[in-house]
Amino acid sequence: MRIYLPASLDQLDPAAGPLAARRAHAVTPALRAMFPDEDDEGLEFAAQLAAADDSLELLGGQPDAPQLRLVVSVDVPDSAVLAVADGDDVPSAVDLTSAVPQDDVICVHVDEPGAAPDVVLAAAGDESAVDRLDERDLLWYDASELASIPR
Repeated sequence: MRIYLPASLDQLDPAAGPLAARRAHAVTPALRAMFPDEDDEGLEFAAQLAAADDSLELLGGQPDAPQLRLVVSVDVPDSAVLAVADGDDVPSAVDLTSAVPQDDVICVHVDEPGAAPDVVLAAAGDESAVDRLDERDLLWYDASELASIPR
């Protein structure tokens, strides 16, 4: 199953070790039900955007981390993921139950460095900054390019 992990750039440092179990996002039956006319690519994009929102929340509690939203794409066995039973959460939400080695990362999506001021403002609750971030596309990096991501 492809999952989208909200993260921060400092968690991609090889010295940080595996990516810890946490709330993630995926194309779930609930997400498919919410968007019945959407194709797989559109559903994956919706799950990725939900993970980007969670990354923003994560950054609000990590002021020393590079202030750019980061979504890590990784494939895990279905048994490593639990459906979220909380009806108040977004329909793509799942719980990753075990750590993921960084070698399993397929790609990441990250804000361009110029987004950092809006990330800081949005993490502090500025709704207009959130709106500006919603208009930005996250940049794609293959797993082989992780060391070259601008911070």
